[in-house]
Amino acid sequence: MSLESVVIDTGPDPTVSVIWLHGLGADGHDFEPIIPLLGLDHVGPFRFIFPHAPVIPVTINNHMSMRAWYDILEISIDRKVDEAGIRHSSTLIENLIAEQVEAGFSPDRIVLAGFSQGGAMAYQVGLPHSPPLGGLLVLSAYLPLPSVVEDLAGSADRSTPILCCHGSLDPVVPISLGEKSARQVEEAGWKVQWCSYPAEHTLPMEAVTEIGNWLRELFPTS
Repeated sequence: MSLESVVIDTGPDPTVSVIWLHGLGADGHDFEPIIPLLGLDHVGPFRFIFPHAPVIPVTINNHMSMRAWYDILEISIDRKVDEAGIRHSSTLIENLIAEQVEAGFSPDRIVLAGFSQGGAMAYQVGLPHSPPLGGLLVLSAYLPLPSVVEDLAGSADRSTPILCCHGSLDPVVPISLGEKSARQVEEAGWKVQWCSYPAEHTLPMEAVTEIGNWLRELFPTS
């Protein structure tokens, strides 16, 4: 199974690929409007890939079927987790990364980004990825399986830079959970840049500006 995706090239022959994973109940179109707001016009063309998550029943939403990277079993999202679903989606996302490598993008020119559930999957797939990716962008998210960091002790290349953005008023993914995850990743050896904003479970313009700055610093010419 491959992931159906929205693919947008900002110009011909892009050499940076950004795979952006949406949150629970959204789809790949959710973050399309962000592209022109990132200020990437003067650093060359990027490819943005916005995959659609599988449609599955979600327990906390009365088992209604919707796009989700994994099931949410309890309101306390970090207490009881759908490990099988997380690992299934991990394989789908890893395949998508492999497709980009086959298309000619070097792994260090691939960024894995995600919001909420998508950000959780960015951690899950991006931290152990070998060779290391060019960047991880984790938005309003957390480590879905903290053991992914513990399992990598002494074995993973920790050169992938990580930007974490989180709203301080987030009622869905508490900022304390985002901070705890970012701290665990940083203590394990990754370079983590943390930014918070007086916002709820959303991506305010301040975060969009920060993301654009971060991408331009990583890829000053593309």
